[in-house]
Amino acid sequence: MKLEGKIALVTGGTSGIGLATADLFVREGAQVVVVGTDRARLDAAVARLGVRGMAVQADLRRSGEVDRVIEAVRERHGRLDVLFANAGLGRAAPLEAVTEEQIDEQFGVNFKGLFLTVQKAAPLLGQGGSIVLTTSFLNAVGTPGLSILSATKAAVRSLARTLGAELAPRGIRVNAVSPGPISTPFASKMGLGDQDLTAMAESVEAQVPLQRFGEADEVARAALFLASSESSFITGTELVVDGGLSQV
Repeated sequence: MKLEGKIALVTGGTSGIGLATADLFVREGAQVVVVGTDRARLDAAVARLGVRGMAVQADLRRSGEVDRVIEAVRERHGRLDVLFANAGLGRAAPLEAVTEEQIDEQFGVNFKGLFLTVQKAAPLLGQGGSIVLTTSFLNAVGTPGLSILSATKAAVRSLARTLGAELAPRGIRVNAVSPGPISTPFASKMGLGDQDLTAMAESVEAQVPLQRFGEADEVARAALFLASSESSFITGTELVVDGGLSQV
């Protein structure tokens, strides 16, 4: 198994890509700690992951709550081998309708929360450790109505390079997985009505060279590759899983 004996922390681990990745990590031999904000979903995630799983409720925008997550990992396992910093959210709005609250919320979760998680988890990671960040195909294309979400994901792509350079002397790799349109609950939380959501989905799907949405498990397998020793000479890069949408 690719993660036999490893300890992994997965943020945003109660649904979609995060839960699919946590589940795959467990099947590949890891002990997994998932982080989320909803108690019911956390309980459901632990029930799915079984004895190798553990859940911590936290708002990663708050430094003290990130500290509590890291302390829980330290108390339970004493170390960390893999961090999948995946928690994120998005709000759709045209330029004239973007609010300060929307900016603060998206940068708070997608960038600040992710950065704090990496910063505070890094001391638990040793030689051979792997950090995987979730960015998005939106960091490479212009999509009307998603200016703030896209900017946060471009910032995350930048972090994969800068933190990859900074942590390389310690033998810790930092890479990003970049999902395209994936069949997860993420899009339904963007504040669009059902009609607008359907229209957006149809428009995006028509642009994907492979002519379909991806599945969470397909992104999870990419995250597993970056987390495992199979990618031991890879750092600072981005693995794009978008059906060719941003590539061809």
